[in-house]
Amino acid sequence: METVQLYVQDMVESVARPIKELKAFRKVELASDEEKEVAFRLTREDLKFYTKEMLFAAESGKFIVFVGPNVTEVQEERFTLS
Repeated sequence: METVQLYVQDMVESVARPIKELKAFRKVELASDEEKEVAFRLTREDLKFYTKEMLFAAESGKFIVFVGPNVTEVQEERFTLS
């Protein structure tokens, strides 16, 4: 059994937030030496947090997505939310 984790980092935050925030994970059954592709769907709703105005909202900006078996062994991809 392997756990695949998805973390997000907000690069242009208006309030202090976690450097890598766990947003999703999946447990995957793997045989010895087997590989599987795992897909996640990340939406605007997943990026919401309480702003300094205490609104629960997603802010436009630059983000990094990290995916891997743990917080340090990850592949990353960048995107912009507008």
